[in-house]
Amino acid sequence: MRLYRLLLAGFGLAFWLPAMAAVLNVQVLDDHGKPIGDAVVSMVARAATAGDPPALPVAQTKIIDQRRETFLPYVEIFRPGDRVVFRNSDTTRHHVYSFSPTRSFEMVVRPGRSTAPLLLDRAGIVAVGCNIHDHMRNWLFVSSAPWLAITDAAGQVRFDAIPVGKYTVTVWHPQLSPRQPPVERQLDVPADRADMKLPVTLSLLPDPRMPMDHNRMQY
Repeated sequence: MRLYRLLLAGFGLAFWLPAMAAVLNVQVLDDHGKPIGDAVVSMVARAATAGDPPALPVAQTKIIDQRRETFLPYVEIFRPGDRVVFRNSDTTRHHVYSFSPTRSFEMVVRPGRSTAPLLLDRAGIVAVGCNIHDHMRNWLFVSSAPWLAITDAAGQVRFDAIPVGKYTVTVWHPQLSPRQPPVERQLDVPADRADMKLPVTLSLLPDPRMPMDHNRMQY
C-alpha cells in the first residue's frame, strides 16, 4: 500500500510539473544553398503559451566601430532603451548619419574618437551611412521580440527554452529587395519537447559594400 501511494504521488507530481521548453535551430541559406550571416531572426508568440518568454535584458550600450572604412558589425540588434556608440578607428574622419524614421541623426566622428551614446527608444530598423564614404553601410535592428538573434557565418541561430505554443518566426536581412518583406514562418512547438529545426531561404541583392582601392583614394 505504501509503495502504491508513493507511485501515485510521483505520478501526480509529474502531472503538475510544467512542460520542458523546446530548442529551435534556424538555418538561413541563399538560393544556392550557401549560409547567410547577418540575418536577424526574431520570434513572437501568436497566442498565450504554456510558459513565460525570456525576460528582456537590461538596457545596454553597444559599440559600432569604423575600421578600414567599414562599419563593424554590419548588422547589430538592439532593444528599445539601448544606446549605440560609433567609434572611429580609422585615420580619416567619418560623417555618420541616418534619415530613418526610427532614429535620425548626423554626427562627424574624428579619427580616434567616439560619439556620445545615442538612445534608441523605438522599435524599427535604422539604416546608417557615412556622408564621406558612400560605400559604408550599417544597420541597427531595434526590436522588443522575446527571441532575437543574428545568424553566424554558418547561417544559424539557436533559441532555447521555448514554451509549448504557436509562434511567428521572422527573418530579415539588409540585402533583401526593398519590394520584398521579411520572410515569416509559422511555428507550432509541441508538448513532446523535441529539438526543432527551421530552414529558411532568402533571395538577396548583391552586397553594397564594395571593396575600396586605398592606393587611389584621396582625402
